[in-house]
Amino acid sequence: MGLSVVVVGGGIGGLFTANALLAHGFDVTVCEQAPALGEVGAGVFLTPNSVRHLHRVGLQAAVEKFGARVGTGSHYFRHDGAPIAPVQVADASGWNATFGMHRADLVELLANALPDGAVRTGHRAVGFEQDDRKARVLFANGATVEADAAIAADGIHSELRQFVAPPSRPVFHGSVAYRGVLPHYLIRDWPTDRWLMWLGRSKHFLTFPVRSGQLINYVGFVPADAEMKESWSAPGDPDLLRAEFEGWEPRIGELLGQVQNTFRWALYDREPLPVWTKGRLTLLGDAAHPMLPHLGQGANQSIEDGIALGTILAKADRTQVTPALAAYERLRRERVAAVQRGARENGMRYDSAYSDLGVRDAEIRAHAEFRKKLYSHDVVPEAQALAQSLG
Repeated sequence: MGLSVVVVGGGIGGLFTANALLAHGFDVTVCEQAPALGEVGAGVFLTPNSVRHLHRVGLQAAVEKFGARVGTGSHYFRHDGAPIAPVQVADASGWNATFGMHRADLVELLANALPDGAVRTGHRAVGFEQDDRKARVLFANGATVEADAAIAADGIHSELRQFVAPPSRPVFHGSVAYRGVLPHYLIRDWPTDRWLMWLGRSKHFLTFPVRSGQLINYVGFVPADAEMKESWSAPGDPDLLRAEFEGWEPRIGELLGQVQNTFRWALYDREPLPVWTKGRLTLLGDAAHPMLPHLGQGANQSIEDGIALGTILAKADRTQVTPALAAYERLRRERVAAVQRGARENGMRYDSAYSDLGVRDAEIRAHAEFRKKLYSHDVVPEAQALAQSLG
């Protein structure tokens, strides 16, 4: 028998991690607080640095079936439609494995790849205990799950973070994102093979295709007057959204004219945590490193976390769980902190917080080199080297 692992959180990070662990023969249980798995209807952008790991666990065909490949027609524009620069969608080798996906589709394909009974819904974590032999997660429904290791993948408001790291508050960044999807048949002239972004003072507007181009995902980023509770599903007012982008390139107005319902998402992250791991418990994804969406890396970095964790734990026996989790933290903490910082910096560019937009446009063009490096990163060789050191 391989090691037993309990993953708390049935979102993208937790479900991918379960797949990565199962690929190495682990006994994995995923516990999700919601009564059923699922995501509110909106998109997620998958980039080559995570897609290579989805391939590794056997999900290439599913990603290509449910995703929408984003190609070289992707572009940045000023708010009035004046072109700024192409968008970098390939890694440094030229490999373009970049997809828009509906979040619900990604959650479903990750869950469907797991064995029956691996996911337990209606399990809200409320406590944690451990000793020299086991980790135990306690749930509000009275259940307890015992395992060799526990992975907290339970999001920015993680219940289990308190058992690892000192208290910290999410940082609100003064913006809110309106998001949703539209059937392509409502906007038939909209391209289904590219990522498009318009940049204006204090706001920006993004679209990309999902579900094989059947749907167009849109996100409108606008200033917020006061802090709002972080949520993926707070209802938004379509008329307020339309008003925010009045006077922008006309095709944005045409798209927003079709919006009947939208969701509002306040933008928070956290300062990088000083520690992710304590004994047999470690943090993963947004529980460890919530980040702003301005590099499109939240889900991608959680997938990198999951493959790194599985690779390192694969070489550990039951006596090495604690050093293996500590090695995972050492490997990942510096990279994701850099991505968190990069997302903040890119948000300044996207919201045109520059007195000279020519400087902003030059930085947008130069940013392609950063993305090439970001997308080319493969965490597995480093994780393998760390795993060998455990022995």
